[in-house]
Amino acid sequence: MAERKIRLGIAGLGRAFTLMLPTLAADPRLQLMAAADPRPEARERFKADFNASAYESVEALCDDANVEAVYVATPHQLHAKHTGTAAARGKHVLVEKPMAITLPECAAMIEAARRTGVYLIVGHSHSFNAPILHARDIIAGGEAGAVRMINALNYTDYMYRPRRPEELDTKQGGGVVFSQGAHQIDIVRLLGGGQVRSVRAATGAWDSGRPTEGAYSAFLTFENGAFATATYSGYAHFDSDEFCGWIGEMGLPKDRSRYGATRKALQAAKDASEEAALKTARNYGGKDYAAAAPQPRMRLSQHFGTVIVSCDRADLRPMPDGVMVYGDSDIRMEKTPVPAIPRAEVIDELYGAIVHGRAPIHSGEWAMATMEVCLAILQSQRDQTDIGLRHQTGLPAKPQKGTNV
Repeated sequence: MAERKIRLGIAGLGRAFTLMLPTLAADPRLQLMAAADPRPEARERFKADFNASAYESVEALCDDANVEAVYVATPHQLHAKHTGTAAARGKHVLVEKPMAITLPECAAMIEAARRTGVYLIVGHSHSFNAPILHARDIIAGGEAGAVRMINALNYTDYMYRPRRPEELDTKQGGGVVFSQGAHQIDIVRLLGGGQVRSVRAATGAWDSGRPTEGAYSAFLTFENGAFATATYSGYAHFDSDEFCGWIGEMGLPKDRSRYGATRKALQAAKDASEEAALKTARNYGGKDYAAAAPQPRMRLSQHFGTVIVSCDRADLRPMPDGVMVYGDSDIRMEKTPVPAIPRAEVIDELYGAIVHGRAPIHSGEWAMATMEVCLAILQSQRDQTDIGLRHQTGLPAKPQKGTNV
């Protein structure tokens, strides 16, 4: 049983909230008190579903005395503003990735939390996933030896899911580097020791109808001598879930007969406004919104494509059901338990910080370092050169876990 419940407010009832909703609604350590969203249909649904308050503005939400922490799930370009609003009113903050879209914004968010004495945690990113954390435990235990090389690879249909116009505008935080790099780079940094020294990268924007980065490949060097490649494509051709036994990103079996369905569904939108309306209709409270079905028993941990960590005495491969360890003389699978509630690891950190005062892994400083790498990917493409980094940070000695469900 939880010692007490965190009284949580939700800023933004869009796609990020929809993905976190099974966690937020089911975790007994949380009580959903209020939400803010400009869409009246979303506010009405939230009030009905949770017998809670709903506001039109984030400012009004943060003025609610019943709310002690705010989950900021508004569009990327608003994260800094809304985090500052919550912190100024003494609310702890869980802010969605990417933390923000510029380093000055990230620094301002960290300072706002420090100045007001609240916790700032950034997530969900897939570096919270149990197999990734277990791979880090193996590394920290020393059995596998030092990390030497990491290869991360993910191919999805990201670019052809319905988007609002700003999601296709890099200057407003659009494209895969901000939205997907925030996952992949976080994983690579977590497993590589955190402190990236330099980045060399190339990006691809290959569809003139969707004028932002849809792919990237980056080469990272770490201060400890390790190096990594991180490659992502969202152009809806090859699907790297094939390498994970056709278990999808959310930990559920994938229907392979639906290949091409994302591109086909997008053809129903004749222009940008119709595409945005299509997305809105599917969001929480929209006319086409479908609540998540009960989680099937075959659910596994969520993942973010293929990751292979080469160490002195073993290669490690996080999988949806655990970590494959390829040692000097044997191969074994170290199973990880599937959380009873998806993404419960995010609440572990939030609860551990607010209730127990435990330093989170995914602090503002950690997330700012991840965003520095993402921004360096874009800069390396522009400047055609290696980019040195200045805001990197290492990890706690081991993952800090809150009270388990």
